[in-house]
Amino acid sequence: MTVLVVGVSHRSAPVEMLERVALDEAAARKLSQDLIDCEHVGETVVISTCNRVEVYAEVDRFHAGIEEVSRLLADRAGAGRDDVVPHLFVHYDEAAVAHLFRVAAGLDSMVVGESQILGQVRVALQRAQESHTVGAVLNSLFQQALRVGKRGHAETDIDRAGPSVVVAALDAVEQQVGPVANLHALVVGAGAMAGLSVAALVNRGVGDVTVANRTPERAERLAAGAGGTAVPWNQLRAALAAADLVVSGTGSTGIVVSAEDVEHALSRRPAGRPYTLVDLALPHDIDPSVAALPGVHHIGLTTLVEQLDGEPVANDVEEVRAIVGSEVAAFLTARSAARVTPTVVALRSMATEVVSSELDRLERRLPGLDAQVRAELQQSVRRVADKLLHSPTVRIKELADSPGGSHYAEALADLFRLDPAEVEAVTRADPDARAGATS
Repeated sequence: MTVLVVGVSHRSAPVEMLERVALDEAAARKLSQDLIDCEHVGETVVISTCNRVEVYAEVDRFHAGIEEVSRLLADRAGAGRDDVVPHLFVHYDEAAVAHLFRVAAGLDSMVVGESQILGQVRVALQRAQESHTVGAVLNSLFQQALRVGKRGHAETDIDRAGPSVVVAALDAVEQQVGPVANLHALVVGAGAMAGLSVAALVNRGVGDVTVANRTPERAERLAAGAGGTAVPWNQLRAALAAADLVVSGTGSTGIVVSAEDVEHALSRRPAGRPYTLVDLALPHDIDPSVAALPGVHHIGLTTLVEQLDGEPVANDVEEVRAIVGSEVAAFLTARSAARVTPTVVALRSMATEVVSSELDRLERRLPGLDAQVRAELQQSVRRVADKLLHSPTVRIKELADSPGGSHYAEALADLFRLDPAEVEAVTRADPDARAGATS
């Protein structure tokens, strides 16, 4: 079995594509049910946010699983598969585990370290549990991902990463043109980074905030919370001309504010009045060439990150990356060991049956055997069996984490002629009971 993730996110697709594949609660449940009905999908969990739609699936065939998942995502987008596939990313097994852990820890978010994604991962798992589309494999993976995300926030100050970038940006603005309280601000976008920007501007006493976003409802909600106003996306050019400070962080994969847009804005502003553009997006929203235009102050994310390099926030990100790395390794090691556990349990069960059979045979042949002697013989036979099995069972657990580790379990089963049905029965058994049988 293979753990597979196929998805589309702010890192792989333009906003238009994200909007087409976006899922509300009902649509996410419908996609999960459609996926579980696929021939090669055994389990599935769907994560859906404004910046990502990711399908996690346990599949019995890698390529067939990709085909089924990508087809359903294309159907959801109302597009041909060839239109959607270039924007998809695919990870499997180790890479899939690492990706989910990074997502849960906030390392893959537009605003690094944001904690909202942790709740969204939890909701995705709960939805899958309620819909009965998740089983032991993905349930274990997602439970561990939630623990990794919590650990990252508990052991570091990763939460301050996003706000630190915004604070650094506004500090740079004030160094160049003075207090932002004297400026009319335009925030382009309505996602996490835009929300942080609006909050930071309000905290610094900015007099007027306007929000522009492709989805008007989100712009209106963000603006209302700050006592500002929202403008339709088709009025972005006019809003650019009216602003003194533009902060953009949409997550688009293309240019949102072009040099031509800025030239148009400058032509409608009083000569000599400072015009500041802050680009908090990756890849950038604002054409970097605007920095060469007269009267324009351009502050990009690359510059801000360089300013923060070596600061505690950068160290926090590295610490979380280290946590994720160690947790991925631990999870994969435990999973590898679990794969051979049914074979080990079946082997020990077979040995126990052989020992019991031989002791019964001895009892029939020597019915008058002294009780103390009988007990010593029984203990000796069981000890011999345990010692003979000790080395192969320990060694197979060590080899389980090596390339092709599952093949060692198959070889052990073949050498000892273990009943495949017996091994399968252990695999289906309750994990807690199985752990007790191997302790």
